[in-house]
Order: sequence, then C-alpha cells, then structure tokens
Amino acid sequence: QVQLVESGGGSVQAGASLRLSCAASGRTFRTFLMGWFRQAPGKEREFVAAISWSGGSTAYADSVKGRFTISRDNSKNMVYLQMNSLKSEDTAVYYCAAQERSWGPQVVDNYEYDYWGQGTQVTVSS
Repeated sequence: QVQLVESGGGSVQAGASLRLSCAASGRTFRTFLMGWFRQAPGKEREFVAAISWSGGSTAYADSVKGRFTISRDNSKNMVYLQMNSLKSEDTAVYYCAAQERSWGPQVVDNYEYDYWGQGTQVTVSS
C-alpha cells in the first residue's frame, strides 16, 4: 500500500503561482510512476502531469504545458507540481496518484493509477 497526502492548494488571483506537494508513505516510493490529475465541478477527472520513477521522463497536458512543472525528490518521498501563470480554468481539486507500471502512454489514463490522495483545492479568480 501507498498513502498519498497532497498539500499546497489555496485561493489565488490569475497570474499567480502555487506549488502543490504530495507526500508518499508506505511502499518504496522511488519505484512508482507519479501523476497529478484535477477535477473541476461537473467535469471528469483529467490528466495534468506525470513523472517517471527516476524523474527522467515527464508528460504534461497541453493545457498546462509551459506553465506547470512536475518534479520529485525520492530521498524525501515527495512529488511536486509547480504551477505558474495560473488561470481561472485551472480551478479544480488536484489529486496526486501513483502507479507501479513502467513509463508509457498509459500515464495519462487515471484508470491506470493504483493509489490516490484525497485532493487539494486550487481556486483561481480572475
């Protein structure tokens, strides 16, 4: 089992930055591929970003590419999502997730993730 706890959400103005953190505990964190997803009210959960166990591979949704950066620190069992130039459409609950599979096209599919955090709210006002 892996437990994931997100933090760092909040309410900000458009154009501001936030950094989300996800603390992992339980099984060996460094073997897990990690992802960030988000879900806005009335919408389906959508892929935001993913990072391989080594950090050598990353993927981003087109809507956040160039503004968001995913990173991880395996020595601290942490994964981060740096969000810059926030827009009102970024408003959502953000979830951290983990999967045990090797890097591949499935990283964007929320159904492929085995473990989820409880989510943290990000609200961006224009």
